[in-house]
Amino acid sequence: MKRQFGLANVEHHPQSVVTVGTFDGVHAGHQQILERVKRQAVAQEAQSTLLTFDPHPREVLGDTPMPLLTTVEERGELLEAVGIDRFVVLPFTEHFSEMSPEAYVRDVLVNRIGLVNIIVGYDHSFGHKGEGDGQTLRRLGERYGFGVEIISKQVVDRAKVSSTRIRELVGGAGEVAEARGLLTRPYRLCGTVVEGEKRGRTIGFPTANLDGIPPRKIIPARGVYAAWVTGAAASATSVIARKQPAMVNIGYRPTFNGTDRTVEAHVLDFAGDLYGEQLRLHFLERIRDERSFDGPEALVAQLKKDRAACEAIFSKNEP
Repeated sequence: MKRQFGLANVEHHPQSVVTVGTFDGVHAGHQQILERVKRQAVAQEAQSTLLTFDPHPREVLGDTPMPLLTTVEERGELLEAVGIDRFVVLPFTEHFSEMSPEAYVRDVLVNRIGLVNIIVGYDHSFGHKGEGDGQTLRRLGERYGFGVEIISKQVVDRAKVSSTRIRELVGGAGEVAEARGLLTRPYRLCGTVVEGEKRGRTIGFPTANLDGIPPRKIIPARGVYAAWVTGAAASATSVIARKQPAMVNIGYRPTFNGTDRTVEAHVLDFAGDLYGEQLRLHFLERIRDERSFDGPEALVAQLKKDRAACEAIFSKNEP
């Protein structure tokens, strides 16, 4: 898949079927749209293209950080996996937001990206203050010579999937099992293993402490989870070369009066040094809330129960 970042680096390809949007999560609803794009591209001997923006337009226009299910890099990986030919990422700025609908279509879609057809949702808007809509796009398509397909509200509603809903499930309630169904895969978190306080070693549950998680990436709600863990890259040098079962704690370690949120993974039946490794956590299910215990012994007793619960989950979810 071609990855093109920034307007100056976009290769003009007039035989393209384009769709536009954030596509955060590349969830089941998004995948339906992408399948339509791919089918149409094959039928027209064209290049399937997804155009997205970074940062999220709402972050620029609303001046508030936008929590995301997927980083731009993750979206690229997912789009390549589903078979999209080209992934175009343009920086969204205030200046960009001030383009008129026609200037955006003419200068960005037609003259820079190139297209024979575009597929968008029924509520798609574009241009200054969102003044462009589906009818505007159809009119401009006739002027500049490209086809327009508007996906109806009925089709979108039938999917009943939204990035907002999944964000609430993951970050608000930690319902990663339900989110997994909507994403069609486990929710993923990536970070680098750093040294912690090493208390886990003293109680028989050593953990890999993850740092360097992208700042806009949603971290699941506080609690204990069953998750697969993998190396961040398919590399022969990774200590974890295949999926391993792990028990993950996200929270503030109230038993030890912690003050900073941590993401800690206890990799089951693993012995080795993970410091400096980039790991991916693939969340399967939430086991329980994070809570405080009377001391290390009570905590260990609960961790043993948590491990048993995790093993039962892993037995039903083969890697």
